[in-house]
Amino acid sequence: MCGIAGWINYTENIVQRQAALDAMVTPLTCRGPDGSGTLVTAHAGLGHRRLIVIDPEGGMQPMSRRLGDHVYTIVYNGELYNFQELRHDLEHEGFQFRSRSDTEVLLTSYVAWGSACVSRLNGIFAFAIWDHKDQTLFLARDRLGVKPLFYSIKGSTLLFSSEIKGILSHPQMKAEIDAEGLAEVFAVGPARTPGHGIFRDVKELRPGHFLHYGPRHCRVAPYWQLTSHAHPDTWETTTSTVRQLVEDTVTRQLVADVPVVTLLSGGLDSSVVTAVASAYLKSEDRESLDTYSIDFVDMERYFKPTKFQTNLDAPWVEKVSSFLGTTHHRIVIDTPELYEYLLPAMRARDLPGMADVDTSLLIFSREIKKAATVGLSGEAADEIFGGYPWFHHPDAIAANTFPWARRLKDRVDILSPDFVAHIQPVDYVARRYREALDEVPRLSGESPEEARIREISYLSITRFLPTLLDRKDRMTMAVGLEVRVPFCDHRLVEYVWNIPWRWKNYDNVAKGVLRHAMRGILPDDVIMRQKSPYPSTPNPSYFAVMRQGLEEVLTNPASPLLPLIDRKKIRAVMDAGPMGDQIPWFGQLMGNAQLFAFLIQANAWLKEYHVALL
Repeated sequence: MCGIAGWINYTENIVQRQAALDAMVTPLTCRGPDGSGTLVTAHAGLGHRRLIVIDPEGGMQPMSRRLGDHVYTIVYNGELYNFQELRHDLEHEGFQFRSRSDTEVLLTSYVAWGSACVSRLNGIFAFAIWDHKDQTLFLARDRLGVKPLFYSIKGSTLLFSSEIKGILSHPQMKAEIDAEGLAEVFAVGPARTPGHGIFRDVKELRPGHFLHYGPRHCRVAPYWQLTSHAHPDTWETTTSTVRQLVEDTVTRQLVADVPVVTLLSGGLDSSVVTAVASAYLKSEDRESLDTYSIDFVDMERYFKPTKFQTNLDAPWVEKVSSFLGTTHHRIVIDTPELYEYLLPAMRARDLPGMADVDTSLLIFSREIKKAATVGLSGEAADEIFGGYPWFHHPDAIAANTFPWARRLKDRVDILSPDFVAHIQPVDYVARRYREALDEVPRLSGESPEEARIREISYLSITRFLPTLLDRKDRMTMAVGLEVRVPFCDHRLVEYVWNIPWRWKNYDNVAKGVLRHAMRGILPDDVIMRQKSPYPSTPNPSYFAVMRQGLEEVLTNPASPLLPLIDRKKIRAVMDAGPMGDQIPWFGQLMGNAQLFAFLIQANAWLKEYHVALL
């Protein structure tokens, strides 16, 4: 994993402006602490920060290769899980290799097959390739958007970077935000509309898209989209195929020249990943798998079961680790650290985020990084198999909005009337929701109920999952840890997308097809454990420290957040205490304490990023 950045300018010779490219690359150092490189020509500058995972000696970037009179240079962030097969195909076509790296395989794939190479890639990636002869740039991003990529085009200049901060660090960019960007932050956030870069003139290259840029053209197009069709397989074939795909993708993602661990919560998804990984390592006579779990000080004392979180993770983690024989590490976090890391988490995201859900992952990743460089995690199973409550609760299914953000009115109520009038949050969210529904690949002949579940599945994969993938990438890469997500393998996503809902929800049990497919690799009660979300601290000290932090914001007349919020209503929430009515800021886990954390982050973000409101 790495960080990439670049600058294309057709009207100016940028050879003497190395410092501007360096300014874009430097903020990405955390993504690639093991090395750096740049290449600057008359009209193109490419920069790279490297995290070594495969082939320490042979994978240095920028990397260049020649074919005839064409020279191509790549900067790349990601991993290809089928690079050995691709290398074999390319060698069969006559290409030779100087290294063992997937970087060289990716670059050679483009040299051999051009833009069509992306359809052959299995992995997580964001990369840029400069054609020195034609003076063109090719950008591409993986199908599910596991790896981030942003760009900005102004006049004849294109800037790109793994993170927004890289683009904003270029001297010609300003951190300006208009009403639409503000609506993204305060009405949609911490989610983002696909393709939206929040800041003026900044865009995100959408998952499954490529961009081709030249002196007289700029083309952005999808190379992959979900397609709907009748599912032809029997139940037995379906469960067998799901198991085969899960086992294959987990096994592929264990390849590395550095230690690999798994993140284990004791839930179905992470336990399945861990079980497959452990079995593979044992079959290879390798050392036992190291697993890591997260917990909070006094979790047992303050935890209260809810319909979303019925029990604690810790006993389940212990059971799975014992059953599989893993070497387990339990990381326990306390409230002071959660507060200390609140602003570093914002800086990692470049935006206000998910409060302790972000900060705990940042601290967790820091601890894992002390012993490992690569981890595997269970994200995406709930989105593709239908595990979230909004797939199952009638009120959520019937909601005419994003099902994880049904109480937008509660969010709007704590904003100032003038700010609400400026960003029009209700209309904005409604428009973005309609746009998302317009994209859904329909299946003729489905019942209204099946069609609605397909809509919710599409919303979850394209609007909710990117928020979690963004969080996972930023918090882990902020400490130089690469976390892979096997359930995001596009082959698995494509197959499961068209499995009938009655099978996904087999026996009226969420993710029923996955549970049946993976029987036998874990104890039955683990296989059947009800979904439990990523843990959030229930400790009342977290509410207290966030309340105090927000109090400091409210009492400072220089706080840039103040014109945007209704201080009277915010104070009423603060005064109600930790047991007061909760404003569900986002999803299942962000209540009032997390709302305070979001506002603290938002204030610091406006200040530190010198945001100009348009």
